[in-house]
Amino acid sequence: MTASRGSETLLVPAGRDERQSDTGVPAGAGGRAYLRKRGRSVADRATTALPPDLLNQAAGRLRILALLYAFTFFMAAFFPSLLFPAEREDLFARPLNWAPGVISIAVALAVAWAIRGARLGPRAVMVVALVFEVSGSYGIAAAEFLQALDLRGPWTGLSWVAVWTLLFNVVVPTQPRYAVLAALASMTSVPAMVLLSLSAFPPEIAPNGVTIFFTFFFPYLLVVIMAYVGARVVYTLGKEVSRARELGSYRLVQRLGAGGMGEVWKADHRLLARPAAIKLIRSPLADDPLGAVSDDTRRRFEREAQLIARLRSPHTVTLFDFGVADDGSFYYVMELLEGLDADRMIRRFGPMPAERVVSVLRQICHSLSEAESCGLVHRDIKPANIFLCRYGEDHDFVKVLDFGIAKPAHATSESQTALTMAHVIRGTPAFIAPEQALGGDVDGRADIYSTGCVAYWLLTGELVFTADTPMKLLLAHAHAVPDPPSRKTELPIPAELDALVMACLAKEREQRPKAARDLLERLDAVPFTETWTEERAREWWKTHLPA
Repeated sequence: MTASRGSETLLVPAGRDERQSDTGVPAGAGGRAYLRKRGRSVADRATTALPPDLLNQAAGRLRILALLYAFTFFMAAFFPSLLFPAEREDLFARPLNWAPGVISIAVALAVAWAIRGARLGPRAVMVVALVFEVSGSYGIAAAEFLQALDLRGPWTGLSWVAVWTLLFNVVVPTQPRYAVLAALASMTSVPAMVLLSLSAFPPEIAPNGVTIFFTFFFPYLLVVIMAYVGARVVYTLGKEVSRARELGSYRLVQRLGAGGMGEVWKADHRLLARPAAIKLIRSPLADDPLGAVSDDTRRRFEREAQLIARLRSPHTVTLFDFGVADDGSFYYVMELLEGLDADRMIRRFGPMPAERVVSVLRQICHSLSEAESCGLVHRDIKPANIFLCRYGEDHDFVKVLDFGIAKPAHATSESQTALTMAHVIRGTPAFIAPEQALGGDVDGRADIYSTGCVAYWLLTGELVFTADTPMKLLLAHAHAVPDPPSRKTELPIPAELDALVMACLAKEREQRPKAARDLLERLDAVPFTETWTEERAREWWKTHLPA
């Protein structure tokens, strides 16, 4: 799964060696923040049925609530007594005065510690939360009612159990039926502790049953009703948010990351069984803070999307649909793929043999050549946008991603596309062409330079240039001369391929291959004693990334 600045393409990665899947989303130009994808089972959805991003925050909210519980319990039950000698002596006179509070605080701290250290799914978090709600209520009630209280006089006010239960249902929402069951169990703590305390009273001075019912039972039944209504409101709002997350015929299922100008979402078609990936791109040309988009901007985006949709190379990620959301965001609907981008591929498995690199580069050239024929310049060719995948029966099949910031070659300032702006450098500093870094006009040879940077990465596992800041990287690409890739790796690289990569990295674009088709022909001329075949690719994927 990958995304780049300006447009994000969602992809399902192949399983890792430890049989887990993970999601990588580069966060902005030149930066990367890899996110682990946590699938939700049918049981999880049945337990929660709330928006995924709301559920993903449940563990953090539960931890904060547990710490708040421990702090409040200490301040209310212990802190005042510890300040004064007489009250401190009464506090420690017998265990019932302090043991319920100490145990409750310890349980709360244990929940906070466990939530922080364990990676729990939504269902497990909800189970822990509901159990903690009930146990916390019993701790509060025990601290309040197990002491030698005078229950013969009028008893006014509600227990802190009521406050705790109502707060819990707002901070950690769940399905109303689970919320009301937990609230009922929590409310039983008050009458249970009161009856236990009354067992120590002689029958002649104990309050009568009617008084006990209307004092310690009936008010808490009303609290249960209030808790249910609150849980129902929060739950309904969550479902309305889920229903609102629809773009055209697609429903947004789960946000997997954000970076640069937009977000990456997994989506389902409302009628078809086909999953998809949606790139939400915030328009930099929105006409007002509310996100309105002018008719002119909308028309330019539609023309741009239609141009991208014309691309038919099998090595270009397929565009299913596009449009403009109500908030002014542009969106693309893309295909889902199984595999790894070239950035993570090299970081995990190291540099590729030269013959495999040539196979990857040939497929990149196939995509770029068609884009050139349509007058498009990609402008953000980088390893994170080169996706290697299983594609039907093919292995090591390359998909070029994120044509979302592509623009027509030699576009003038008056004809800026909907997703680009004049005087703004677009691209990734570690893979940017000199003319692009200097803010000049670009054509297909800028993509040739970036492809050379990708080849350098695939062959050596190193960047062409490294620097402390993006600006220093831009200056290095504009002026510094790189070392040949053969000096950066112990793997054999044919001299012809070494020279071809350096030609792609020429500062003057006239000295680079003049087009992707020209680069493809020169790649075909590189001699190898052994070629990268489908059989070798299938064996590699079977060994390192089994389905």
